[in-house]
Amino acid sequence: MALNIAHILQDDLIAPMVKKTAYGLATTCILGAAVYVGYRVAAPEKHRIRHHRHPELNDQIEKVMDSLKITDDQLVHIMHILEEEMTAGLSPATHKQATVKMFPTYVRNIPNGTEVGKVLALDLGGTNFRVLLIDLRGNDKVELTSKIFVIPQSIMIGDGKYLFRHLAECLYEFMLKENLIHTGLCYPLGFTFSFPCKQEGLASARLTGWTKGFSCAGVVNQDVVKLLQDAINEKGINAKCVALVNDTVGTLMACAYKDPSTAIGLILGTGTNACYIESLDKVGTWDGDYDEPKQVIINMEWGAFGDNDRLNLIRTKYDEEVDLSSINPGKQIFEKMISGMYMGEIVRLIILDLLQQELLFLGHRDTYGDYKTPLYDRGGFYTKFVSTVETDEGIKFSNTRRVLEDIGIRNPTYDDCAIVQHICRQVSKRAARLAGAGLAVLINRIGKSEVTVGVDGSLYRYHPRFKRNMERCMEALVHKDIKFQLTLSDDGSGKGAAMVACVADRSLMTASVFRDEETADYEKVI
Repeated sequence: MALNIAHILQDDLIAPMVKKTAYGLATTCILGAAVYVGYRVAAPEKHRIRHHRHPELNDQIEKVMDSLKITDDQLVHIMHILEEEMTAGLSPATHKQATVKMFPTYVRNIPNGTEVGKVLALDLGGTNFRVLLIDLRGNDKVELTSKIFVIPQSIMIGDGKYLFRHLAECLYEFMLKENLIHTGLCYPLGFTFSFPCKQEGLASARLTGWTKGFSCAGVVNQDVVKLLQDAINEKGINAKCVALVNDTVGTLMACAYKDPSTAIGLILGTGTNACYIESLDKVGTWDGDYDEPKQVIINMEWGAFGDNDRLNLIRTKYDEEVDLSSINPGKQIFEKMISGMYMGEIVRLIILDLLQQELLFLGHRDTYGDYKTPLYDRGGFYTKFVSTVETDEGIKFSNTRRVLEDIGIRNPTYDDCAIVQHICRQVSKRAARLAGAGLAVLINRIGKSEVTVGVDGSLYRYHPRFKRNMERCMEALVHKDIKFQLTLSDDGSGKGAAMVACVADRSLMTASVFRDEETADYEKVI
């Protein structure tokens, strides 16, 4: 009897324990399932994106990319705005307030490939500068000799007279080596001076301000051609500076020697600018003669297009952030959407945005939270990385992986690489389409049946898709009865400057080398 009572008591104790355990397990399963479902509902993007091998199929990523896309209709509207801004720059009544300045360069002739003779060029644009001798042989043949010289830091920040004396001494050294000194001939020289200037004539321009680390005293507001020529004369060098040139005009001229249908010059590098041949009757600011040829090359300074807010309709939050963090907020708006100085930064900002939205680098957030990596530094994603990423084909993404590792991203996944490449392609495509629309305005304005565009700059030269994207855009915007082609310029800042010197005056077309000025009598040698 006692044993039966013990069994009954034991059963009564075990049953509630079993029931409690069962209830506990059931509750745990239900809560776990609820948490899992809630996780999936709250963050479905994470799982979707991990399984998408094509980032354009992800709605949230594509929403970001859509802000970069510009339709053909929008481009046509932008073209109309640019034409209006060009008209404002060419009119004396509105030129002062115009954002696209449309400066006459005083270069009116272009080479046609028949020029012959020896011409010198100086190319000053940074801590190094070049002296060049261009031997024009006719029939589009050119022989070029050059040497690079260094500008010491002490000269860059010293008195201006020492800078120009240094240039003259380097020119003398170069000419002595090339047996051009004391020949009884005075050689024409073109001067590429890549600093802001107010041009007052073909061989006259006043420096408005130093850039690129230069701060030489006594040069601002002075005629830099005169300062150079005074130093050349002081050294007794038989050369005369007959033209001051910017790199955009030089690009046009260098291409025109081989292709006389060249009518536009374009720079797509660290910065961007364009020039083109305009009829004098459309240049209200022209203060020269109206002799033949009734044309002049216009330096547009189109990087400033949009400085008056007229491009706000296509600017993104990334463009605004790039502008605000730049050294010149509110300036060079068009340039900041196109050029190499800013393209990589736009890509970096988009990457950070997607990272913050948990749309990129999933599962590695702890690894990528190191704010000391280049990804978090302004300028840490170089524009050359954009070109490198876009060269990748197939599924290995070897170049993209290397770039991501360079900016501090370790072991990126396939999807990470695909998304970053998609970003790069959209940013560079937008830049190419904007540049193409600008060129379409110029080609249509010139109105000739065939127009060649000379192009130079590292962005155009090294990006694998930029030219193709530009051409596709232009085919839709250029008038159908006009044929156009883009030609890579060959040393616009050097050879182009020499070409400008050669055609600076029609007399130089038949006498590109002169007797030394000491004789006061120029001799034609051709």
